[in-house]
Amino acid sequence: MDPIIAATHADPYPYYAQLRAEGGLVFHQGLNLWVASSATAVAAVLAHPDCHVRPVGEPVPRTIVEGLAGEVFGRLMRMNEGERQRCPRSAIEPGLALIDPVEIQALVSARLITPDAEGLSKAMFYGPVCVVATLLGFSPAQTRVVNQLTADFVACLSPLSTPLQLDRTHKAAEQLRGYFFELLDDPDVRSPLLNGIKQRFASSDNEMLIANLIGLCSQTYEATAGLIGNALVALIRDPLLLRDVDSFLAEVQRLDPSVQNTRRFVVAPCVIDGINLNPGDTLLVLLASANRDPQLNDDPDTFLLDRPNRRSFTFGAGRHQCPGQTLALSIASATLRQILAIKPDFGCLTWHYRPSLNGRIPMFVEAKNT
Repeated sequence: MDPIIAATHADPYPYYAQLRAEGGLVFHQGLNLWVASSATAVAAVLAHPDCHVRPVGEPVPRTIVEGLAGEVFGRLMRMNEGERQRCPRSAIEPGLALIDPVEIQALVSARLITPDAEGLSKAMFYGPVCVVATLLGFSPAQTRVVNQLTADFVACLSPLSTPLQLDRTHKAAEQLRGYFFELLDDPDVRSPLLNGIKQRFASSDNEMLIANLIGLCSQTYEATAGLIGNALVALIRDPLLLRDVDSFLAEVQRLDPSVQNTRRFVVAPCVIDGINLNPGDTLLVLLASANRDPQLNDDPDTFLLDRPNRRSFTFGAGRHQCPGQTLALSIASATLRQILAIKPDFGCLTWHYRPSLNGRIPMFVEAKNT
């Protein structure tokens, strides 16, 4: 086990506890990076101005730097600091918190979900992006295309992607760019979300805006799928946990988050949790471990539906905290309600975790009869 393999391990949480016991911020020789596992260390790293989201010498991964996916990646607010992060965030974030959960429920309910493994997979991966695309003003036919293109585009965000996947991601970026250009130029679009974003976007750089609208879809794709999937895993293991959907999801995202870790790169000498760090150092930030730190939450390994003062790093913290937390939870809540309404036979399902260096996304399959 190591802190990266842990993300897709059947049960990484005892290992995380072991890491916390060894020190909140320690150097891992095998991975050649610092590992932040305690709540104190994770909070300090996420808040520190000299801990950036990309290494100075590689703002765009070498594997995609020559293609259009690299151009989009380089403009994403989540991959930038300073004004290139603040400007698109200030345009996009306010509108996401104002979306009516009733509207989200209606959009989710309009999609057919079947109770088998394939149907649950589609609900996890297809539904959330289709909701966001619809809220942005795309037609039903366009949302289906945008969803598939987003599925191809997210490959550029993973170091595990094959050359063939990366080739497809450049093509997907080009097509998504075209769809969003047309959307922004269409005077007949009646989207309060998109119109608000356009009004708040304090720049004439349409490419920056389009990249971050693509980013909104790509962040929705995997993180929300993992949230829904991990909620289903919790229900399969103990159906009695569910009494209130929203409280249930709030505890699932803390106890078994879809984003297990993130990275930061030191750009200037600094001290974090008593450790001297130097420019060029890499930090692996174990969000999932911090969520279960007893210093952050009492009785952290127990699923408590009515947990008082629940605290979590699942959606990040500080300047790079996920702006779509409320939206993601609303989509997951609506989707889970819809799945429960069709009464799937959870006993017929098994799962494995999608290959990833940081995500925890269960992939459901029909259990074989023995």
